[in-house]
Formats: sequence, structure tokens, C-alpha cells
Amino acid sequence: MITEKWDILDENGVPTGKHTLRGQTYLKNGEYHLVVHIWIMSPEGNFLIQRRSEKKRLMPGEWAATGGAAVSGEDSFTAANRELFEELGIKSEKANLKKLFRIKRRNSLLDVWFIETNIKVSELKLQKSEVAEAKWVSPEQLQKMIENNEFHNYGTEYFSKIFCEIKSIKEALA
Repeated sequence: MITEKWDILDENGVPTGKHTLRGQTYLKNGEYHLVVHIWIMSPEGNFLIQRRSEKKRLMPGEWAATGGAAVSGEDSFTAANRELFEELGIKSEKANLKKLFRIKRRNSLLDVWFIETNIKVSELKLQKSEVAEAKWVSPEQLQKMIENNEFHNYGTEYFSKIFCEIKSIKEALA
């Protein structure tokens, strides 16, 4: 198994010139690595969510957002584009993959992206080592899954921002 090499960033997301290997080095205070999430929405307003493989060390079998860590040398867009394609087989480009916001967490800078597509679940190419299954859910179904702990709880601030940003995008497109 290949261990991912991550760039160590400062609090502003600027590379420090140092690197770490996934799971082998603990980041110090003030050191961060870049993580991306991609929220996928249909033109009708439904969300494409994925259930993580049972073999994953972190959050095995949980329903969650598409995403992962940026590898060394990647910027946020490149990491989001790669994760979306690797995990689900969805191709994107700068014109249709929009960055919504960044949240600073304990030792990660989490960039959240948005893409609209009407891809059918049967057309997805799931990366079995990462993704067990995927499905479309309505905003109400997603909210219920969050409340019932059936979807990974990224925190109140996270979900408030997600729903607010996506509502703004949908209103702008209407």
C-alpha cells in the first residue's frame, strides 16, 4: 500500500516546504494539511451521497460527503477534481466545480466544493476501496439522516454553511 505524502501548510494555506506522510506524523499546532469535500447536487435539488467502504480506517461504512486529502503538490481544485473522479468516476472542470468555503479545523484546512450534475447512480464508477455505494437523496432525507446519525456528523457550523451556500447557488441559478 502506498502512503500518501501531504504538504504541511500554515494557517493561511501556504505551503511551509515541509511534508508528512498520512498516518505517520502528527501535525503540530499551526500546521495543517488540505482536505476537500465535494457536494454533488442534481438540477432538481437532490444530493448524491456515498457510503464509505467497510475497509476504511476512518469512518468505515458511514454515509458521507465525497472527498479526501490533497496529496503533495495538489491545490484545492486539483484535489477536489481528482477525488470526484477517483471515487465516483465524475469528470469536472473549473467551470462547473465551484469552491464554496474553507473551514479551519484542528490540523486541517477543509475546502468545500459544489458541482451540479444529473448523473445516474448506474453510470457511476465507484472506487470499491473507498466507496461501498452511492445514492441520491432529497434535502429532507439528508437532514433526517444527519439527525438520526446515519450520515457522518461534520458539525453544526459545517452543515449550516453547506445548506446556506447551496441555497444561495440555487437561487442565483433560478
